[in-house]
Amino acid sequence: MTVETAGLHHVTAIAGDPQRNIDFYITGLGLRLVKKTVNFDDPGTYHLYYGDDAGTPGSLLTFFPWRGIASGRVGTGQSTTTAFSVPAGSLGWWSEHFGALGVDSRITSTTSDEERLSLRDPDGLQIDLVASSVTDPRNPWDSASVPAQYAVRGQHSSVLTVADPAQTVEVLTDDLGMHVMSETPDRIRVGAGDGAPGNIVDVVASPNGPTGLGAGGTVHHIAFRVPDQQTQDAWRRELVERGFAVTAILDRQYFTSIYFREPGGVLFEIATDTPGFDIDEPLLELGRALKLPPWLEPSREAIEHAVAKIHVPKENNPAVASAS
Repeated sequence: MTVETAGLHHVTAIAGDPQRNIDFYITGLGLRLVKKTVNFDDPGTYHLYYGDDAGTPGSLLTFFPWRGIASGRVGTGQSTTTAFSVPAGSLGWWSEHFGALGVDSRITSTTSDEERLSLRDPDGLQIDLVASSVTDPRNPWDSASVPAQYAVRGQHSSVLTVADPAQTVEVLTDDLGMHVMSETPDRIRVGAGDGAPGNIVDVVASPNGPTGLGAGGTVHHIAFRVPDQQTQDAWRRELVERGFAVTAILDRQYFTSIYFREPGGVLFEIATDTPGFDIDEPLLELGRALKLPPWLEPSREAIEHAVAKIHVPKENNPAVASAS
């Protein structure tokens, strides 16, 4: 392939109650809600985007929160863990922080390279915080609930659980331009570029495990970065020539996307870095108002009636809150 991904763009998961989701990710994980919009394919439900102060690609976790949705089943053919990068030595603080919120967390691995704290969000989604020996230079969102010295720097990695890891790794390396960083009997680590936090995918084999069922508490898809739509279009043509069933380029307002499913069953998206989340509201006000794309604006009244009433904590926009 002539195009290579620069790393992870975002992960999109399925949740239940949107207010519970907002409270956990803003107060619990200390992320910023950078966009409150709707699922363009199902405008009766929200699409909530969390990340750093500006919603930088590689910091993003997004949700489709369907009220009353049943719990899904985590299994093969899914991204089964979403990991965020935090500073070395911070996991003790995080453990106490989650304990005070009534959230169970535990250290699941400690090596010379990284220490990992695992927990589940209110819908059961597996979240890991990874304190790596590699310094993460990305600036955190300095929220009221999580001080900057402990805060999330962005995504660290995602775990893909598949029956046959060889096929998935082949797509990641041959078709997405990533490279194998390390390999153990149960895990193959693949990286983009320098393999720093935010550029890592771990492929785990589960040949006899249950097939995943997408619903509450599961990942819908994982997205990889591409700089712009021109590059995306070239990449799409190459993927089609290599036999993948790739969607047309879809306008997601804040980026454009193409989708295809890799042989292990995981839905992949390739999303552009541009235009970004400040195209329809100022940086200081990200996440405050319900934003709709132009083609849904005529239906605003019906959409606002259909979606749940939610409250965004003032800490999401501290400068705006202090000036009001």
